[in-house]
Amino acid sequence: MRQRSGEPAVASDTTPAAAPPNTTEPPAAPQSGVLTKTSDVPVGSGVIVGDVVVTQPSAGDFKGFSAKCTHKGCTVNAVANGTIDCPCHGSKFNLDGTVANGPATEPLEPKAISVDGQDIVLA
Repeated sequence: MRQRSGEPAVASDTTPAAAPPNTTEPPAAPQSGVLTKTSDVPVGSGVIVGDVVVTQPSAGDFKGFSAKCTHKGCTVNAVANGTIDCPCHGSKFNLDGTVANGPATEPLEPKAISVDGQDIVLA
């Protein structure tokens, strides 16, 4: 098809069809649920992994909690000196999730975790 100068091009019937969209999705990343290793959680302390706090109040006793403070919903930011600490208003929680120091009045929400070999996983 010839196009005159100044006229828009018009597709002909011989224009190849567009390639079909790729419908193959990449494989999903494994959802293992592994939070951390048991060796990474000190006895008498804990670690914060994303939105979960994992503590080990006594040897071999691992507990999981939401990292959301029950006072105003801030995210706790440290596990130090035997407490889980919220930076917003000073609430502190014991390693078993109970309130150690307000203004929070409710314990941290428990998260189901389990130990699988050396891994601590969401249950």
